[in-house]
Amino acid sequence: MADNLFNEFEPISSKQWKQQIQFELKGADYNETLVWESPEGIKVKPFYHSDERDFNYESSGSNGFKIIQNIYVHDVKKSNERAIDSMKRGAESVRFTVEIEAISLDELMRNLPKENVTYYFNLLFLSAEFVKKVVAFSAQNQFKIIILQDAVGQLARDGNWFASLEKDFSELKLISDLKIPFLSCKTDLYQNAGANIVQQLAYSLAHVNEYFNRIENISTPITFEVSVGTNYFFEIAKLRALRLLFNTLAKEYNHSVDCHMVVTPTKRNKTLYDYNVNMLRTTTECMSAILGGADGISNLAYDAIYHKDNEFGDRIARNQLLVLKHESYFNQVHNPADGAYYIESLTEQLAEKALGLFKDIEANGGLITQLIEGTIQRKIDESAQKEQDLFDSGKEILLGTNKYPNKNDKMANDLELFPFVKNNPRKTLITPIIERRLAEKLEQERLKLEENV
Repeated sequence: MADNLFNEFEPISSKQWKQQIQFELKGADYNETLVWESPEGIKVKPFYHSDERDFNYESSGSNGFKIIQNIYVHDVKKSNERAIDSMKRGAESVRFTVEIEAISLDELMRNLPKENVTYYFNLLFLSAEFVKKVVAFSAQNQFKIIILQDAVGQLARDGNWFASLEKDFSELKLISDLKIPFLSCKTDLYQNAGANIVQQLAYSLAHVNEYFNRIENISTPITFEVSVGTNYFFEIAKLRALRLLFNTLAKEYNHSVDCHMVVTPTKRNKTLYDYNVNMLRTTTECMSAILGGADGISNLAYDAIYHKDNEFGDRIARNQLLVLKHESYFNQVHNPADGAYYIESLTEQLAEKALGLFKDIEANGGLITQLIEGTIQRKIDESAQKEQDLFDSGKEILLGTNKYPNKNDKMANDLELFPFVKNNPRKTLITPIIERRLAEKLEQERLKLEENV
């Protein structure tokens, strides 16, 4: 058709829309009835219109995402076999978690595919010598390898540096000279501990800023390991805002390489009882990750909080992503959220609020200083408690747990892993940030009832 069908209709302004809505409300207050406020202080309206602001945000997300399989390397031979099997079953990347230096790279990587595959090495130790070995192995065997090394994240999660601030950054500077992607900001910790979205973004920005400040001329991509929750549109906007904020900050350090974003569903809303609902939660969370521009997604198995790694849970988690990719075609459109006024507005507001909080953190010494002082931990605890109160009062709902629970559901005999916060008294430099699920207290009460029957 030569003429646009919509030219037959007169444009309607946002003012006209609001007037019509107020007429339909028959006297009810517009703001009280239809506008709600998020925990981040963002007021969400019933509609968004192009005449309200200039929507000129151009995202730079991935044109596709890789399905990542997580493998904890304990037995090298078994880890290799599992990686090969996972790749045959649909995984497109592997994230190896390595706890010791004394592993055979030849044995770990034997017969693994090389073309169009990225291998992540998540190191639970800090060693420039080991990374040198990885670089040499990668060059010789033509594997694409990304190192995930996060000294600041180690401090936040564990309460201690690998060695000390000076020694850790000295090692990181040696690794930086190897010109391999090596820096990771494990910002999933903030989400899983209960930080709200603005806090997550601000802490992520302050997190990476510590590296920009302390390591000169970072020339390789920096990886963000991010968790996404169940607030669908807000999580899409969160990832877009993170990329926007990172690129804005990076320009100040003449760093022109876009960040690399690896996303995993949150543990915070996952439940022990009625565990199949976890699959519904992770599906929408993976959708948010894709639409938000994730470069790689590692799904969380529905039984991850109480079962050891198992083939069935892994297969279901991979298949969720395979369905989204190959049957729902989520990877076929570049930046599909661009131009959605609601998401664009959320992205802009989250970025602005996070930038303000980031500036406050930097004005008060930066992330490391505020971790040592306990400020970050206190702010996250306050946010987590607000969400916990909403859950405990039934205002935040987890179906099958605090809404429509199945009283006949028994779990006491199915626990292979301890699914609650573990107490580990020890001497630490700072109070660590603790991950905690919303349903833990309620689940513990139900388990006690099972034991007393």
